[in-house]
Amino acid sequence: MFKSAIVLGSAVFCAVLAGTGVLSLGQHATQADAAASETASALDDSTTTDTHITAIPKAKDGHFWANATVNTRAVRFLVDTGATVVALTPADAQRLGFDARTLTYDREVSTANGKTYAASVNLSVVGIGQSTVRNVDALVVRDGLTTSLLGMSYLGRLSRFEATPSSLILHP
Repeated sequence: MFKSAIVLGSAVFCAVLAGTGVLSLGQHATQADAAASETASALDDSTTTDTHITAIPKAKDGHFWANATVNTRAVRFLVDTGATVVALTPADAQRLGFDARTLTYDREVSTANGKTYAASVNLSVVGIGQSTVRNVDALVVRDGLTTSLLGMSYLGRLSRFEATPSSLILHP
């Protein structure tokens, strides 16, 4: 019982400490967002707030949309921390040089629209602002995906990322 109380107390202390840090970063991100032009839509390019981090503003729909450079081409992603890997639509895969018709769709995946199949591909480089990751695993989802998803095979390779009320902050 005493050990449980110590563990619980430590967990509460850590949660309060982490919350204080997130609030501090949230204030920094809010100030950076306030300086950005109001006329620029949150659905447009991600914004670099200093030389080391990239802030992706929250869109009016409540999601984070990132414009990335993938293998020298532009791809618009919905940031999805629930996606294990980067998931590409067949159209985006085609623009990146993958022939979506000849890929081997041998991985069963679950999407919001149900189960479908996907093909494994590798992205040489994925960059958003200052946050560039090389050799990123991805899937081309054959059916049911209306937009490409920026999943954890990219996000998990950053030193960290954090959500504030107004931005998703990427740390390379």
